[in-house]
Amino acid sequence: MNNLSLLIIVPAVIVVLVVVGVFISFLNTWLKARLNGAPVAVLNLVGMRLGGVPYGLVVEARITAVKAGIPLETDKIAAHYLAGGNVVPTVQALIAAKKAGIALDWDRACAIDLATKGSGKSVEEAVRTSVDPKVIDCPNSQSGRTTIDGVAKDGIQVKVKARVTVRTHLDRFVGGAKEETIIARVGEGIVSTIGAAESYKDVLESPDSISKTVLARGLDVGSAFEILSIDIADVDVGENVGAKLQEAQAEANKSIAQAQAEIRRAAAVAVEQEMKARVQEMQAKVVEAQAQVPMAMAEAFRNGRLGVMDYYKMENIQSDTAMRSSIAGPEAKK
Repeated sequence: MNNLSLLIIVPAVIVVLVVVGVFISFLNTWLKARLNGAPVAVLNLVGMRLGGVPYGLVVEARITAVKAGIPLETDKIAAHYLAGGNVVPTVQALIAAKKAGIALDWDRACAIDLATKGSGKSVEEAVRTSVDPKVIDCPNSQSGRTTIDGVAKDGIQVKVKARVTVRTHLDRFVGGAKEETIIARVGEGIVSTIGAAESYKDVLESPDSISKTVLARGLDVGSAFEILSIDIADVDVGENVGAKLQEAQAEANKSIAQAQAEIRRAAAVAVEQEMKARVQEMQAKVVEAQAQVPMAMAEAFRNGRLGVMDYYKMENIQSDTAMRSSIAGPEAKK
């Protein structure tokens, strides 16, 4: 009977000791939550411990939220941690939004926090920008460009620096376009506005017309920000792009004309060479024909069709003709 009692009592004592040990290990956290008006059940603490969730961090976040008047449950905080979120900044952003009177629930705050993960941004910054608008330089200095360059209709380049004041739109932050898109849209609007100006002087006289025109286009559609204002910080005159383009066009036309002239010269040279070849060919035929005259005369002598007197008579006629030609020549006239 004593052995049976020991078999029952010893395991019971071990179980009690384990329970007491577990309770003592969670006592500090449990008591802290209880005293701060954000009680957490011991079983919840045990569940978080077994699930690999830092229950101390979760309880601290819950205490912070409850103290700010936000009844946030530990299950939601633990779920956000397991999803890879930043628990403390998310709670602080939720509190900041509540203090500023901005409608932001826990699920939306978690979505924004996860959306900004790895981007260098944070949910706190999104809420802070929603309360206190931020200024974005256009163009971004990190892009390596210092101005946005456009060309007016008269060909003169205009260089512009702009500053865009934006406010975060929390409802569109998840899935909305970020700062890079805003900078690109504003830059495109500035370039097109300068390009529509008749003269660069119009831009210099009223630079605010650029900001008004660009702002009226609704560039913040589909973005995570609301554009409050676009301010032109600096306007400078650049190069005469139109004159450079005309110079380049004239140089291209000159090259084309020179190429065409060279083609015509080469064709003329080819024709000249062809004519010379034909002249040589004709001269060869004349020489060939002249070579046949003595042969024909010899044949005529043999056949009796040409006599000696006829030959002398022909020679006299040729001599008379040569004499008359020499008398009528330029030297005889002198």
